[in-house]
Amino acid sequence: MTTDRARAPGAPAAPASADPADLTDPADSAHSTGFAAALREAARIAVLSPSSHNCQPWAVAWARSEVSRVAAARVVDGEADGPGGGRGDGTYQYLVLGLDRSRELRSLPAHAVEMLLSCGLYWQLLLRALEAQGWTVDALRFADGPLDAGAARGAELPGTTWPRSWAALCVARLRGRGGAEAQPTNGGAELRALRAAARARRTNRAPYLPQPVRPALLDGLLAPSGCAAARDAAVTVRHLTSGADRAVFADFVAEHGGRDFSHREAWRETHAFLRADRARADASGDGFALDQLFGPLSWPSRQALRAALAPATMRLLGPVRYDRFVGRRLAHGLARMVRPTPVVVAMSFDRTEPTLADAVKGGARLADYWLCATAAGLALHPVSVVLQHEDLRAAFQSALRIPGRAFFVSRLGWPVTEFPCSPRRPADANLRRI
Repeated sequence: MTTDRARAPGAPAAPASADPADLTDPADSAHSTGFAAALREAARIAVLSPSSHNCQPWAVAWARSEVSRVAAARVVDGEADGPGGGRGDGTYQYLVLGLDRSRELRSLPAHAVEMLLSCGLYWQLLLRALEAQGWTVDALRFADGPLDAGAARGAELPGTTWPRSWAALCVARLRGRGGAEAQPTNGGAELRALRAAARARRTNRAPYLPQPVRPALLDGLLAPSGCAAARDAAVTVRHLTSGADRAVFADFVAEHGGRDFSHREAWRETHAFLRADRARADASGDGFALDQLFGPLSWPSRQALRAALAPATMRLLGPVRYDRFVGRRLAHGLARMVRPTPVVVAMSFDRTEPTLADAVKGGARLADYWLCATAAGLALHPVSVVLQHEDLRAAFQSALRIPGRAFFVSRLGWPVTEFPCSPRRPADANLRRI
């Protein structure tokens, strides 16, 4: 899959996409109708994936027309008459992962990585859920290209009704296990387990118990599922468990954890995803309620906090360095949460200059890790600020001897309390039939 297949300058734009929920067609075979049902079920699981600011930038297209199937077959096989080319008999199905540029974060160069990781997380859950329903990934082809903030990311799927705001990141060819009727794995037990883990997964910002996590359990988290997009991810995972390493990290967070507040564009973008309360968060389907970030709040406290964090307040009080004051207070509070946490987990690309494919695969690998940790009763709370600014990322990696290019760092431990789930858009809002 290469970026040189994008629409040529001067060519007509692709037609508008179909309604997102319109995945079926009266002319579909029973095989394709069964896949549509499986895709909807997989989407209900995958939509529970985490994403930066809970912006949910992923998109998925199901290639159903002859022209789109031919285009997808060319991407995967290099030729239109490969397995499943054209409409065929429905034995093969093609899905295309996209980044919806209308939903991506853009204020920092590091967001380019975070958006692709978010898409990779979603993609892995979607493909694992399909596999659990009997639809095996037969082939994958990722977009080519370096991971540069200014580079074009992904491409259109040529000749199709491809939404112009989407960037194609990966094409998957799937085949039903068991012939015309795909057979669920273990009678559906694998799907039920995956659904339960996805529903239980949280970004838990509450305190964690100080008790250690057994080395054998940590080692067990390192094994990828072997499924789909994470299969050959070039990722290194480090568990920082020594008191010295955790103290270094906590001190680093205390010193630098407020950086976003002094970066006005980044904070303005972040603040746009903060909702006044849970009802407004649920209505929007994305972002976070203040209670999800700061714990239960009374109505007066919530209003005061909204005013204190507003970009207008930061700008008005900028001359007296109010942004730095707020940043220091919140950074020290975060450091107090980090310090007693028994484990800090850091993930890094093996390459210092990862590609588009590396980033999507890294997200897929993270999905496996997070679900495995959730199944073990552990919780994670990413501390992304140390990676979102290039100088901080380099200093963090140097201080803690993290190899490659770090893309994820998080608290890991036993939570003392449940934490509310984040709101989600409808599961089929990101699906298209092309």
